[in-house]
Amino acid sequence: MPHSDHARSRRRPLSPLGSLGSLALAVVSLVTLVPATSSAAGLYFSDRGVRPTGRGGAFVAGADDLGSIWYNPAGVAFAGDAVLADASYLRFGSSYQRESLVHDPNTGKDVVVGADYYPAVKGTSPLLPLPTLAISNSLGLKDWNFALGVMAPYAALTTYPEQQLNFNGRTISPPQRYSLITLDGSALTVVGAWASYKPSDRVAIGLGLEALVGTFASRLAFSACPPANFVCAGEDPAYDATAQLTVGPIIAPSGNLGVIGILQDTAESEVRIGAMVQLPFWINAPAKIDIRLPSAALFTNATVEGNQTNVKFRLPAIARAGIETRFGSKKQTRAEVALVYEAWSMHDSISISPSGSGISLHGVTAFPDPYVVGPLQQQRGFRDTFSLHGGFEHSYEAGGYPMMVRAGISYERSAVPPAYLSVLTVDLDKVQTSIGSSLYVGSKHNLRLDIVYAHTFAFSTEVDPHDAAIEKLPVVRANPPNADQAVKINGGRYSAQADVIGVGLNWLY
Repeated sequence: MPHSDHARSRRRPLSPLGSLGSLALAVVSLVTLVPATSSAAGLYFSDRGVRPTGRGGAFVAGADDLGSIWYNPAGVAFAGDAVLADASYLRFGSSYQRESLVHDPNTGKDVVVGADYYPAVKGTSPLLPLPTLAISNSLGLKDWNFALGVMAPYAALTTYPEQQLNFNGRTISPPQRYSLITLDGSALTVVGAWASYKPSDRVAIGLGLEALVGTFASRLAFSACPPANFVCAGEDPAYDATAQLTVGPIIAPSGNLGVIGILQDTAESEVRIGAMVQLPFWINAPAKIDIRLPSAALFTNATVEGNQTNVKFRLPAIARAGIETRFGSKKQTRAEVALVYEAWSMHDSISISPSGSGISLHGVTAFPDPYVVGPLQQQRGFRDTFSLHGGFEHSYEAGGYPMMVRAGISYERSAVPPAYLSVLTVDLDKVQTSIGSSLYVGSKHNLRLDIVYAHTFAFSTEVDPHDAAIEKLPVVRANPPNADQAVKINGGRYSAQADVIGVGLNWLY
């Protein structure tokens, strides 16, 4: 693979517009793998944070420690001078059984082929801790509190098979390869600073300035076979090229604003309401794409020069609202319900613009030499979505140590309509259940130790090949196949599930 701005790699001398289309659309499809960081919907599979996850993500009105920097920054006002550190493991697994339409020349009809032709493939995630680290201090200012924090999104960095598979006595290329091979090598985190203010004992407001920073890596295959089976079968592996995308450094700004109000506060009960708005993340980052060319003899002479481009898109704004009640002789029991709205429809497209010396094609038969690849845009097809969250906590004492037990449940609608579902974006309607506990230790019980376990049940989804909307990367852009000839690559059955296991501590210093 090339590793410089002007690296040259072999390319095919066939179908002049094919080389352009293959390269350009490889850039597009790889860029669409860049993950979102806004919430559990879209390209994420779980809420985040050990204690908030234990409450089912219902941590908007009741936010009162540094986990609030993600859910409602007004909660920093109740966090005190504290250090929060936690880490979770997201054990994600998915399964995909492809189905596609094959044209039968004998009958003139399209026939659905599935489990009898394609092997089912499974996606796995690495053992990777997803941390939160935050510190708060009032800086000696009455009614104010400030926080700095770093947190990793709860992303499933999935890997699918890359090598050929043995299936029913045949050698089969992985059926998902045109959507995704692996996200391994990505390293993204959200950093930020937050400030909170309590104008009265019953109201707190908070504001945060954040940035998504890091790098993102992905790999997939794209087909350089011309349409209509001109010289090869539609998915002939000899015409597969592998493309590796590296996006970064990513520095994407955002921010959030929140409020908490105490409606009722007596000796034995308290009612809080809370709301938060998260601004979009604006991604505008350099990227590099390296291509390993097909093995077919037709790719002997042509070359690609340059591998630099720029990626630009938005990740959604989010609104959260919740109400919490605290009751009991010492208000030791808390229960909250929360509603979250995520404006994923603003993630409508991704713009890709070659940068530096650009990306150009050389030695392509019957085509200008060089041919410079121009700006591109990829439609995403996401939709706005919502989720419902409920959770409770109960404090008690055991063996002289204060303890807390919690549990929660949430439901979330997928941000990806079935027609646009693929292994690239396995976001399904899902329910998450969770349990957790805390133990307070230290001479003043100022150190809280947390643990959580959560399981996500995702509802399997069947994408009818007739309704699938994601096409196999076309080769000849100037002369694309007719709509009834376009090959859709995302038909089939999708299933997934995830476990979250996390530990953490909160120290009041």
